Amino acid sequence: MTQKDIRVILADDHAVVREGIRQFLERAGDIEVVAEADDGAQAQALILEHQPDVAVLDIQMPKATGIDVTRWVRANARQTGVLILTAYNDDPYVIAVLQAGANGYVLKTASPKEIIQAVRDVYAGKSAIHQAIAQKLVAYVTRQKEETPVEALSDRELEVLGLLARGNTNKAIAVQLGISDRTVQGHIAHIFGKLNVSNRTEAVMRAISLGWVAQNDIENS
Repeated sequence: MTQKDIRVILADDHAVVREGIRQFLERAGDIEVVAEADDGAQAQALILEHQPDVAVLDIQMPKATGIDVTRWVRANARQTGVLILTAYNDDPYVIAVLQAGANGYVLKTASPKEIIQAVRDVYAGKSAIHQAIAQKLVAYVTRQKEETPVEALSDRELEVLGLLARGNTNKAIAVQLGISDRTVQGHIAHIFGKLNVSNRTEAVMRAISLGWVAQNDIENS
């Protein structure tokens, strides 16, 4: 390997499902499944023990749901990215997961290639949202648009937001705009505050609903 393996914790209460996911993730060549959990409490313990790059979580698990584990990760293991891999695409699940701070949401109907890419994207600091889920999010933030007014962004903030939508990391944005990582972080904090959101995915979806970013920007990133 020429680059560091992406270390993954896999949590799903169906052993057969875990085995199938593990096999195609590890065949990718740059992903290592370091541990598996069959319930949410075990997932939390293994994340603390192994400090993985990415936690791949189902939603419905005993003892703690994927939503519970996501909230726990954001509070206790912020270095770990969270990818939800589930069969559930109901609006309440989608919104709850992303509000909890997940970095990605992919359906189990996705191809192995799409799921592998989602793991890589989350590891790289990008959002990984299945197209069907993205459409639901756009509809949700569009409904919210009238309820919660937003403050206009500056030209620079719009530039940063556009690059976020294309999946760029903070470092990549800094390089492209010729500014420091710290300045990028400041712009992103201002964007979140003005859009009344708490993470990148919500920011991009809100921007799409406002017409500030085109949806194909995220679909083609």
